[in-house]
Amino acid sequence: MKAMILAAGVGERMRPLTDNTPKPLLRVAGIPLIEHHIRRLAAAGLRELVINVSHLAEQIEAYCGDGSAWDVDIVYSREAAPLETAGGIVQALPVLGEAPFLVVNGDVWTDYPFARLATYALQANESAHLVMVGNPPQHPAGDFALDSNDRIRVLAAGAMGWTYSGVGLYAPAFFAGIAPGKLALRPLLDAAISQGRLVGERYAGEWQDVGTPERLRALDIAISARA
Repeated sequence: MKAMILAAGVGERMRPLTDNTPKPLLRVAGIPLIEHHIRRLAAAGLRELVINVSHLAEQIEAYCGDGSAWDVDIVYSREAAPLETAGGIVQALPVLGEAPFLVVNGDVWTDYPFARLATYALQANESAHLVMVGNPPQHPAGDFALDSNDRIRVLAAGAMGWTYSGVGLYAPAFFAGIAPGKLALRPLLDAAISQGRLVGERYAGEWQDVGTPERLRALDIAISARA
């Protein structure tokens, strides 16, 4: 199975840190966020990686290289301007291949066991499997509901749901017929929910959306303290 790390965003909320450093290269416990992902993916047996790049792309490419430092193979999908999540994945489809692939946001921290998705088999009526986590303070209501059959549902008004972690398994067919260009992922997820084709799991382990300098600093302190 191949895995894609989303690393093309500008990181507006992280400025001024991202003015000169791409967000995935910001460090937690002395190691760039993207390297944490690469190490965990490699440990899970996922050694064919695709990384989309745009903002300060040359820095990510220079740091990660061909992946040989971690015994993985890295292919880059270059975007002249960030295409957002769905648009970036659509552009990378030719190198992702015809089998389901794992996707992880390059700007999150998690100890999720990627091997779990590497061995998960999407059923005929499933086009994607999302990892859901508890709601962080900055997103208290969550994104979606998860029913007793692990189907992801629309979150009812006023209800509490779960937050999409940015980690998921997607069938290439999930993006079938989507024209190239800038496109957010949420409309495609909502469409899959309406068709009953979106499933997920609740993960209770560590996860952090590293969305602001303050959250990055707090995470760095917490993880560094374990070293």
